[in-house]
Amino acid sequence: MKKVVITGPESSGKTTLAEALAAHSNGGLVREMVRTYFAERTGATNRYEEAELRTIAELQLQEEERIAELTEAGGGRIIVCDTDLITIRIWGEEKFGRSDPWIVERTEERRYDLWLLCRPDMPWEPDPLRENPNDRDRLFDVYESTLKQLRKPYVVLEGGHGQRLQTAIEAIALHSRT
Repeated sequence: MKKVVITGPESSGKTTLAEALAAHSNGGLVREMVRTYFAERTGATNRYEEAELRTIAELQLQEEERIAELTEAGGGRIIVCDTDLITIRIWGEEKFGRSDPWIVERTEERRYDLWLLCRPDMPWEPDPLRENPNDRDRLFDVYESTLKQLRKPYVVLEGGHGQRLQTAIEAIALHSRT
């Protein structure tokens, strides 16, 4: 089973790309579980405790395993993750100045085949769960730096949705041959 992660700062086209890539490849789509978590949680979504990030991370991994099993049972050969624990790690570091050691450990040991890093070169789209409309370029650099530090294979995607999808398809095909 090939595992591809779509990552990058908020409002950079990740979900649109993840959905299109999963459909194109007839693969499984692992949705961003933070949305499910906050939809089921009572209270304001912009107020949360640091410990909740660990809960969200655990839910994300459970969903990934569930989708991988379903995809494999259906004959699929790829899952597309609309986020991974690197995002939750960065989120903790940005919001609380640190990240849960359990999350950090998982980002270092968990294997994926490729990360597709979305550049925030499209207009900001407001969303109640988004927090950083003014520093997306800085956050892009944080994502790229983290991927380099962790020695993860990644490709930067930019441009419109069609261009990103085509670049992603080509990157996955190229990475499959190496």
